[in-house]
Amino acid sequence: MAGSGAPETGGVDASGLNVVVIAGTWHEVITDGLIAGAKRVLDATGATYRVMRVPGSFELPVAAKAALDGGADAVVALGVIIRGGTPHFEFVSSAATDGLTRVALDTGKPVGFGVLTLDDEQQGLDRAGLEGSKEDKGEEAADAAIRTALVLRELRG
Repeated sequence: MAGSGAPETGGVDASGLNVVVIAGTWHEVITDGLIAGAKRVLDATGATYRVMRVPGSFELPVAAKAALDGGADAVVALGVIIRGGTPHFEFVSSAATDGLTRVALDTGKPVGFGVLTLDDEQQGLDRAGLEGSKEDKGEEAADAAIRTALVLRELRG
Protein backbone atom coordinates (compact mmCIF):
# COMPACT_ATOMS: atom_id res chain seq x y z
CA MET A 1 0.00 0.00 0.00
CA ALA A 2 2.96 2.30 -0.57
CA GLY A 3 2.03 5.89 -1.32
CA SER A 4 2.78 7.64 -4.60
CA GLY A 5 6.51 7.73 -5.16
CA ALA A 6 7.24 5.33 -2.31
CA PRO A 7 9.34 2.24 -3.00
CA GLU A 8 7.64 -1.14 -3.03
CA THR A 9 7.90 -3.02 0.25
CA GLY A 10 8.50 -6.67 1.01
CA GLY A 11 10.05 -9.25 -1.27
CA VAL A 12 13.21 -9.69 0.81
CA ASP A 13 14.37 -12.56 3.00
CA ALA A 14 15.02 -11.29 6.51
CA SER A 15 15.39 -14.73 8.10
CA GLY A 16 17.79 -14.52 11.00
CA LEU A 17 17.12 -10.85 11.73
CA ASN A 18 15.92 -10.00 15.23
CA VAL A 19 13.70 -6.89 15.14
CA VAL A 20 11.96 -5.03 17.95
CA VAL A 21 8.89 -2.94 17.14
CA ILE A 22 8.51 -0.17 19.70
CA ALA A 23 5.30 1.85 19.66
CA GLY A 24 3.80 4.64 21.70
CA THR A 25 0.36 4.32 23.21
CA TRP A 26 -1.14 7.67 22.18
CA HIS A 27 -3.82 7.63 19.44
CA GLU A 28 -4.42 3.90 19.74
CA VAL A 29 -6.37 3.32 16.50
CA ILE A 30 -3.61 4.91 14.41
CA THR A 31 -0.79 3.29 16.39
CA ASP A 32 -2.43 -0.14 16.21
CA GLY A 33 -2.68 0.30 12.43
CA LEU A 34 1.02 1.15 12.24
CA ILE A 35 1.90 -1.93 14.30
CA ALA A 36 -0.25 -4.15 12.07
CA GLY A 37 1.54 -2.85 8.97
CA ALA A 38 4.96 -3.48 10.51
CA LYS A 39 3.93 -6.99 11.53
CA ARG A 40 2.70 -7.79 8.01
CA VAL A 41 6.13 -6.94 6.57
CA LEU A 42 8.05 -8.74 9.30
CA ASP A 43 5.91 -11.86 8.91
CA ALA A 44 6.28 -11.82 5.12
CA THR A 45 10.06 -11.46 5.26
CA GLY A 46 10.67 -14.09 7.94
CA ALA A 47 12.23 -11.79 10.53
CA THR A 48 11.91 -12.68 14.20
CA TYR A 49 10.28 -9.84 16.13
CA ARG A 50 8.51 -8.71 19.23
CA VAL A 51 6.35 -5.68 19.96
CA MET A 52 6.95 -3.45 22.96
CA ARG A 53 4.89 -0.43 24.03
CA VAL A 54 6.12 2.79 25.62
CA PRO A 55 3.97 5.65 26.89
CA GLY A 56 4.61 8.02 23.99
CA SER A 57 6.90 9.12 21.19
CA PHE A 58 9.25 10.94 23.58
CA GLU A 59 10.18 7.57 25.11
CA LEU A 60 10.94 5.84 21.78
CA PRO A 61 14.67 6.71 21.62
CA VAL A 62 15.63 5.31 25.02
CA ALA A 63 13.66 2.11 24.41
CA ALA A 64 15.17 1.76 20.92
CA LYS A 65 18.67 2.14 22.37
CA ALA A 66 17.98 -0.55 24.99
CA ALA A 67 16.63 -2.94 22.33
CA LEU A 68 19.62 -2.45 20.05
CA ASP A 69 22.11 -2.67 22.92
CA GLY A 70 20.29 -5.84 23.99
CA GLY A 71 21.02 -7.61 20.72
CA ALA A 72 18.29 -6.57 18.31
CA ASP A 73 19.48 -6.15 14.72
CA ALA A 74 16.97 -3.38 14.03
CA VAL A 75 14.18 -1.40 15.63
CA VAL A 76 10.94 -0.14 14.11
CA ALA A 77 9.87 2.98 16.02
CA LEU A 78 6.19 3.88 15.71
CA GLY A 79 4.41 6.85 17.20
CA VAL A 80 1.82 9.54 16.63
CA ILE A 81 2.29 13.22 17.47
CA ILE A 82 -0.58 15.57 16.61
CA ARG A 83 -0.08 19.34 16.53
CA GLY A 84 -1.89 21.28 19.20
CA GLY A 85 -2.01 24.92 20.21
CA THR A 86 1.23 24.86 22.22
CA PRO A 87 4.93 24.34 21.39
CA HIS A 88 4.69 20.79 22.83
CA PHE A 89 4.36 19.34 19.30
CA GLU A 90 7.67 20.81 18.16
CA PHE A 91 9.50 19.71 21.31
CA VAL A 92 8.28 16.11 21.20
CA SER A 93 8.70 15.80 17.42
CA SER A 94 12.27 17.10 17.58
CA ALA A 95 13.16 14.96 20.60
CA ALA A 96 11.83 11.77 18.97
CA THR A 97 13.43 12.46 15.58
CA ASP A 98 16.79 13.61 16.92
CA GLY A 99 16.86 10.87 19.55
CA LEU A 100 16.12 8.07 17.10
CA THR A 101 18.73 9.40 14.67
CA ARG A 102 21.30 9.47 17.46
CA VAL A 103 20.42 5.91 18.51
CA ALA A 104 20.92 4.64 14.96
CA LEU A 105 24.28 6.40 14.60
CA ASP A 106 25.52 5.51 18.11
CA THR A 107 24.63 1.81 17.77
CA GLY A 108 25.38 1.43 14.07
CA LYS A 109 22.04 -0.34 13.69
CA PRO A 110 18.94 0.74 11.78
CA VAL A 111 15.90 2.40 13.27
CA GLY A 112 12.88 2.32 10.97
CA PHE A 113 11.20 5.69 11.44
CA GLY A 114 7.43 5.40 11.67
CA VAL A 115 6.69 8.43 13.85
CA LEU A 116 3.84 10.38 12.31
CA THR A 117 3.92 14.14 12.89
CA LEU A 118 0.47 15.36 12.01
CA ASP A 119 -1.72 18.44 11.89
CA ASP A 120 -4.83 16.41 12.71
CA GLU A 121 -6.07 12.90 13.40
CA GLN A 122 -7.37 12.37 9.84
CA GLN A 123 -3.84 12.64 8.46
CA GLY A 124 -2.86 9.78 10.77
CA LEU A 125 -5.82 7.65 9.73
CA ASP A 126 -4.81 8.23 6.09
CA ARG A 127 -1.27 6.95 6.78
CA ALA A 128 -1.90 4.12 9.26
CA GLY A 129 -2.53 1.27 6.82
CA LEU A 130 -6.14 0.92 7.91
CA GLU A 131 -8.97 0.09 5.56
CA GLY A 132 -9.35 3.20 3.41
CA SER A 133 -5.87 4.55 4.25
CA LYS A 134 -3.79 5.97 1.41
CA GLU A 135 -0.47 4.88 2.94
CA ASP A 136 0.94 2.34 5.39
CA LYS A 137 3.76 4.03 7.29
CA GLY A 138 4.14 1.06 9.66
CA GLU A 139 4.82 -1.17 6.69
CA GLU A 140 7.26 1.35 5.20
CA ALA A 141 9.18 1.78 8.48
CA ALA A 142 9.55 -1.98 8.98
CA ASP A 143 10.65 -2.46 5.39
CA ALA A 144 13.27 0.31 5.70
CA ALA A 145 14.65 -1.19 8.92
CA ILE A 146 14.93 -4.67 7.42
CA ARG A 147 16.47 -3.56 4.16
CA THR A 148 19.01 -1.39 5.98
CA ALA A 149 19.91 -4.21 8.37
CA LEU A 150 20.54 -6.48 5.39
CA VAL A 151 22.72 -3.85 3.69
CA LEU A 152 24.71 -3.36 6.90
CA ARG A 153 25.16 -7.12 7.24
CA GLU A 154 26.53 -7.28 3.70
CA LEU A 155 28.81 -4.25 4.16
CA ARG A 156 30.24 -5.64 7.39
CA GLY A 157 30.72 -9.12 5.92
